[in-house]
Amino acid sequence: MLVHLRRARDHMDAHYAEPIDLATLAGRAGLSKWHFHRLFAATYGLTPAAYLSQRRVERAQDLLRGANLTVTEVCHAVGFSSLGSFSARFKEVVGETPSDFQRRWGGAAPRIPGCYVFMWGLAERSASSASEEKRRRDDPA
Repeated sequence: MLVHLRRARDHMDAHYAEPIDLATLAGRAGLSKWHFHRLFAATYGLTPAAYLSQRRVERAQDLLRGANLTVTEVCHAVGFSSLGSFSARFKEVVGETPSDFQRRWGGAAPRIPGCYVFMWGLAERSASSASEEKRRRDDPA
């Protein structure tokens, strides 16, 4: 069963910036939505939604430390659609607001231009969708 749950978790890790629903994750694991939800929470100690938002916050920390992006740009780059929900979840996980975090940890670091971050994200998404399409062709089940 862990192999199936890991497949869904790995999908969240790779596609954290995209909209992901419970049905998609359950399909990855080959389980019903609610059975998947229960098993995932029991195995990882977090619901799939909480795991995904935590993963997004971790990525946001990296971007706030090292990229030349505003908090709003980071919010959207990691997959949150609302700045308010992003800020609230970030503060819940990290203990400070994204702006405070960026001021504290991002000041002295060499900054990656935002355009490179967004271009890299587009390249990652197109490469992963191409590999996903190949996987579907090779394994239609």
